[in-house]
Amino acid sequence: MIKLIIFDLDGTLIDSSVDITNAINYAIGPYGGRPLTVKETISIVGEGITKLIEKLIEMNGITADRDVVVDMFLKHYSDHLVDNSPAYPGVKETLQKLDDYKKAVISNKREALSQKILDELDLSQYLDLVVGSDTTPERKPSPVPVLHVLSKFGVRPEEAVIVGDSNFDIEAGKAAGIRTVAVTYGYRPLEMLKDADFKIDRMDKLPAVIGRISS
Repeated sequence: MIKLIIFDLDGTLIDSSVDITNAINYAIGPYGGRPLTVKETISIVGEGITKLIEKLIEMNGITADRDVVVDMFLKHYSDHLVDNSPAYPGVKETLQKLDDYKKAVISNKREALSQKILDELDLSQYLDLVVGSDTTPERKPSPVPVLHVLSKFGVRPEEAVIVGDSNFDIEAGKAAGIRTVAVTYGYRPLEMLKDADFKIDRMDKLPAVIGRISS
């Protein structure tokens, strides 16, 4: 019987690709960095802000200090978190429908930013816990944040499932011993989601999958 559902944030509950792209271009522009397209951003996000900036510095041959560029990114992004970052279709309705389950978010975005986005999109009321990249000592694909959430709720691995659009979500879930559900509408290509236990192309299909796992 499933008691806990863990969600990824970016690419799963919300599409933040435009706002992240705008913040990237704001941060690297003064150093001669080539502006990224949304498609390019989607291909490199997922491992947290610091890792993202490190990739961009290497890609562009930027000589600026990494922490300075990170601060510039955060300055812009913090002021424009949900300018162009809607929840995906069916997300709010599905979270409402899953009211009988404990629900958490694990994001490789920092906890405060994740929480603020969820607050501003009116999704926090449906969630019991938000874990960010700085909440635990390790981030996805490590199982550490998943194990942290299981411990917080006193839930066994067989009573939990993780829902995400990335191989990082699947790998973290598998390593923690919980079921995995991949959403195919997010940022990662299908071949990177092949190890998921279940796949859905719309969030409103999740309750039926949870029902199958629990039966």
